[in-house]
Amino acid sequence: MRETRAWVLHRGERQRDGQAVPGTLVEESFSFPDPGPEDVVAEPIYGCWEGNMGHALQRVPVDICRLRREDKVVLGNAGVVRVVEVGSAVTRVRPGDHCLVFCNAEPDAHGYPVKVLAYDATHTMGLLAHRTRLPQRVLIPLPRHSRHSLKQWAAFSLRYITAWSNWRLAWGCFRLQVSESDCPVPFVVGWGGGVAYAQLRLARFAGCRVAMVASQEERLRHLEAVGIIPIDRRDFPDLNLDAARFASDADYRRRYTQSEKCFLARMKEAGRGQDVSIFLDHIGGPLLQASLKALGREGVIASAGWKLGADLMDLSRSTECTKRHQHINTHYARFSEAVAAVGFAEESGWLPPVDDERVYAWDEVPRLARDVEAGGVASYFPLYQVHPEQAHRDTQEAA
Repeated sequence: MRETRAWVLHRGERQRDGQAVPGTLVEESFSFPDPGPEDVVAEPIYGCWEGNMGHALQRVPVDICRLRREDKVVLGNAGVVRVVEVGSAVTRVRPGDHCLVFCNAEPDAHGYPVKVLAYDATHTMGLLAHRTRLPQRVLIPLPRHSRHSLKQWAAFSLRYITAWSNWRLAWGCFRLQVSESDCPVPFVVGWGGGVAYAQLRLARFAGCRVAMVASQEERLRHLEAVGIIPIDRRDFPDLNLDAARFASDADYRRRYTQSEKCFLARMKEAGRGQDVSIFLDHIGGPLLQASLKALGREGVIASAGWKLGADLMDLSRSTECTKRHQHINTHYARFSEAVAAVGFAEESGWLPPVDDERVYAWDEVPRLARDVEAGGVASYFPLYQVHPEQAHRDTQEAA
C-alpha cells in the first residue's frame, strides 16, 4: 500500500427524511494499493474543478461513497499530471511524461463511458491528492513541446473533450438535414458554462453565428471580446419553468410568460431574425420549453448535462416530428474522440484562455468548492494547483 496526502470526501450519514446532508473535504492521509501492471503513479500538477465534484459534495443525486460502497473517496477527474512510476505492462506513457486525464474509467462495448473516474467508478481515485494511482487507459500524453500551457490543458481535459463529442454529433445531425447551400451561416446559441463555451468556439471555426447566455458582467464582457454575442440572463429572471406552479399561480404565470417573451425577443435580435439552428442546452428541464420555442425548423437541441434538472417536461412528439427537431444527448467521449480533440486543439489553438486567471492553491481547495457552489467564480474553468510545474520542466530537460 502507498500513503499520500489528499482532500477526502467521507461517506454521509443516512437521513430519515431522505434529505442529503452536504459533505466537506477533509485533508488527511490516504492509502491506495500499489500500482498493477497497467497502472501508473502520477503527481497532479493542475486540476480543474468540475460540476461532478460539486454534485459529489452535495450528495446529489447520490452519495457516491455509498454508491461505490467505500468509506471515503478522492475526487478530481480533470487536469494534468506528471507520470512518476509505471507498471510492467504500461506502454502508453513513461516516467516524466505530462498527461491529460481522460476520465472515461469504464467504457461500454463501443468505447463510450459507463462510469467516470473519481466519481461513480469504484476503486478509482482522482487528482485531489499529492500522488494518485491511475490506469494507463485514462491518460493521454500531451504533445511534446506544446505551444499551449499546462493550465490550458488542465482546463481542457473534461469540458473541452465533452464539447468535442457533443458538438460533433449535433453538427453532423444538423448538416444531414440542412446543407451549406440551404443555410450557409447557422445560428448557434449556448446555455451553460465551459462546455457550451467550448462548443461555441468550435461553431465559430465552422462559420456559424454564435451567442451565449450568461449573467455575470465579467463573463459577458469576455464573451464579447472573443466574438460570441453575449445575452444577459438577468433580462429574463423568471424563465425557469415550474409546470405545476405555472398552472396554479397566476402571478408566477404572468412573470414567466413575460420572461419567455423577452428571451425569445433577445434570440431573434441576436440571430438577426434567424431562428436558432443548434441550441446547446446543458442546464436542463426548467429551460427546455423556452429553448424549443427558440429553435427553428430542422433544428438540433444538444445536451451533455443537466445542471438545473435531469427530468424534462412532457414533449409533444407530433410537434417535434413535424418540426424535424433532433434531440442529442451525450456523456463525455470515447478515447479516439479525445485524441482527435487534443490534436485539433494543439494545431488550432482551441483551448480555454485561462493563463491570466486565478489558480487556487492546495490549501485553498475547500474555499474553491465553496466559491463555486456560491456562484462566486467568474471563470468557466476554475483551476487548482497540487504540484509546481518546475518538476516537469526539469524532467524534460534531463531527458
